[in-house]
This record gives sequence, structure tokens and C-alpha cells, in this order.
Amino acid sequence: MKNYLNFETNIKELEAELDNLKDPFNKEGLTEVDTNKISNLQEEIDSKLRDIYSNLDPWQKTMVARHEERPKSKFFIDNLFSDFIPLSGDRYYGEDKSVISGFAKFKDISVLVIGQEKGDSLQTRIERNFGMMKPEGYRKTVRLMKLADKFNLPIILFIDTPGAYPGVGAEERGQAEAIAKSIECCMELKVPTISIIIGEGGSGGAIALASSSKVLMLENAIYSVISPEGCASILWRDPKKTLEAATAMKLSSKDLLDLNIIDEIIEEPIGGAHRDKDKTLNSVKISIEKSLVEFSDLSREDVLEKRKNKFLSMGRSKGLYSTGKSKDKLILQTNIVNEIIQKIKTNKINYILIVFVFFILILFGLLI
Repeated sequence: MKNYLNFETNIKELEAELDNLKDPFNKEGLTEVDTNKISNLQEEIDSKLRDIYSNLDPWQKTMVARHEERPKSKFFIDNLFSDFIPLSGDRYYGEDKSVISGFAKFKDISVLVIGQEKGDSLQTRIERNFGMMKPEGYRKTVRLMKLADKFNLPIILFIDTPGAYPGVGAEERGQAEAIAKSIECCMELKVPTISIIIGEGGSGGAIALASSSKVLMLENAIYSVISPEGCASILWRDPKKTLEAATAMKLSSKDLLDLNIIDEIIEEPIGGAHRDKDKTLNSVKISIEKSLVEFSDLSREDVLEKRKNKFLSMGRSKGLYSTGKSKDKLILQTNIVNEIIQKIKTNKINYILIVFVFFILILFGLLI
């Protein structure tokens, strides 16, 4: 049975009518199937889906990103990679089943695959802790990422979590420290890392694995520092103001691409990734191939430098570049015009006087 979102009521009615038309036994005895009517109805459904999904507001996109039937990490790992060898345990505490990890091959290229997994049934969701990783999960991924770096293997990560697990046990075992160590590890790797946000990219739980060389994002996925409900509760003291919160946070793929937080949007089929999983799978495959080719000619040092400059340039009008012998010394790229404007902004009175005197001298020269 299909699950419909609250803005898909018309689609639900049309698809129910379409199913009846396709069933030759929907009336007494055997009836003929009206293929023309089926074709016209399918076109109407596609048209309505296109209209609805091209005008989704941020809160509606959040609901699509959380859709029960949306393809999960396990689906992508099972269908995109071969010879997958799962690896478990953090060598400190135990195994975290909310994250799937192991070595595999992507088109004959050996890679490390990491995927946050929510589960696709009640039993598996409970077993996977709804995709919320615990400290042992982050420590496991750090262990494996360092191993991949040692053997010079690219890392591909699938992000889909509402956030890191906030339970007492997780906090006692050092949740914040584990997330921080994971971010630090991601930034220090000298191999290409490609993160794909396939559903929810929630809070530090997502950032811990999304501090990558390239961050790709499915069209209707979301990526934010907090959930819209949590933001609404804090700012407006009203968890129902989810639309206002989602809009203010700019959590959609288009907003994040405009802000240079992500590097690429992967287009979804009409009606969302859950309506045509095979097409979504193929789009993700093409994006991964393209990203791996992009890094194929770079040295290990170049990979590290590119990732470092990417994150340091966020929120600035220009990028950063290294100068001198030390690659850690970074300065802001700018030009003489920008420097003059910046100095005028910081020393308004002095520069206004200088400009005034300058024009007086010019005027005096013209009069003489």
C-alpha cells in the first residue's frame, strides 16, 4: 500500500482510479481494459505531480525527505557496489547498527562505503535506532576512514539521519567528542571523500560524515543544523511553526547550493525519489562516477588542500589560497578596489576627509 503525503490527496484519488481501470476484474465478470483512458489518466497524474513537486515549500520538502518509502542507504549499497565486505565494531565499546560500513568495489574501483541506515520496517527501524548514530558508530567510521586513507581508497558516504542519538548512555560515552573526532578525521584525510545526502541531513550527526571533498544532495533531501520542529520550539515556542522555521533555515538543496554549502544537486524523478528508485539509483551512480573522475588526477596533498580551501571559503565573497612555504597560512583573496572599500568602511571619517581635501585641490587647480 502506497503512503501519500498530505499535499498529495488529488494524486491518491487519481491513482486509485487508475488502479481500478487497470484491473480487468474490478466489475462483475471479465471486462475490457480501456487503454486510452488509462494513458490519459497517467498523463494527468504526471502533470499534477510535476506541478506539485516543482512548487514545494521547505516544510513539504522536509516531509518528502522523511518519506517512509524513500530509498535508504542499504538500497544504494546493495545496488551500486559489488564485493561488499561489511566491517563492524569501534574496538572500544561495541557495534552500532545505525551505520553500515565496509569495503567494496564501484565499477572495479576499490572504495570504502559508509551509510547511515534508518531501516524500512518497524523492526529494522528499531534495530537501526532510526538512523541515529551513537559514539561507537562514529568511532567505527573514524577507524575505517583512517584505514582507507592508509591504503589510498576513496570514501563514499550516504547521509540519512535526523541527528546523532541524544540518549543518556550516548552522552556518557562521549557523543560530542566522537562527533568532533569524526569531523577532524574527515578534514585530515588525503583521499577523496564523497558524501551524498539522500534523505535527512540532521545536525552534527550528519556533519560528522559530510565534511567531505564533495557534498552531493538529492533534490528533495534536506540538510540543516536542527530539525524544523526543534527550531520552531526554540525561536517561536511553538512547534507548529514548522514552515516558518524550515524557510528561515534554508535547508533545501537549492538554497544550500546557492550558499555553496553543497557542490551538486542530483535530480529526482517526478514525484520524488520513492516513485522511481531505479532512476534515482542511476542518477546517483552517474554523479559518483563524475566525482571520482574529478579527483583521479589529483595527488594526496592536492586532495587535502582542495578540501581545506573549500570549507575555509564558505561564507566569504572570495576563496582562500595558501602563500609562502607554509600551506597552513591562508589569506583572503581580494583586489585593490575591495581593499579600498574595506578601509573606507572601517575608517569612514579619515577617508571622507581625505576624499574631501582631494576634490578641493582638484577644484583649486582647475580655477587657477
